[in-house]
Amino acid sequence: MITTDQLNKKYGIPNATGSGYLTTITLPFKMRVAWQRNSYVTKIQCHKLIADRLKAVFTDILSHYGYAKIVELGIDLYGGCFNYRLMRGSTTTLSRHSWGTAIDLDPDRNLLKETSKTARFARPEYKAMIDIFYKHGFVSLGREKNYDWMHFEIAA
Repeated sequence: MITTDQLNKKYGIPNATGSGYLTTITLPFKMRVAWQRNSYVTKIQCHKLIADRLKAVFTDILSHYGYAKIVELGIDLYGGCFNYRLMRGSTTTLSRHSWGTAIDLDPDRNLLKETSKTARFARPEYKAMIDIFYKHGFVSLGREKNYDWMHFEIAA
């Protein structure tokens, strides 16, 4: 997993507006906003250095599952990408979302402190999705640390 120092060196120092490092990608399928499910996003902001890889993740997910299955499984429940803030529980360390190098999916069914016993993304039907993230250079905190199964971040 990438350290904060490594993030700063490779992706720069984050700022509250994302000025200078964010870009917008068009998703290959629409996603429901997790906290407002009748609202959709078709574009998201992420760090410009991961944009192609993140778009490839969602293109491969669509190819593997098809849109109907993505919706059925809740993979389309968008929980956020760029968000300049501290890491939950920290008073000094910025969240990976501050760089726009992490994304959360289906946060209501993959809560921060949940383990593989109850997190939705720990189930076998989501293995291919997680493998696709890894294929494109991301890691799953769920798989790596057995918590925060909603969270995927760039590995390097």
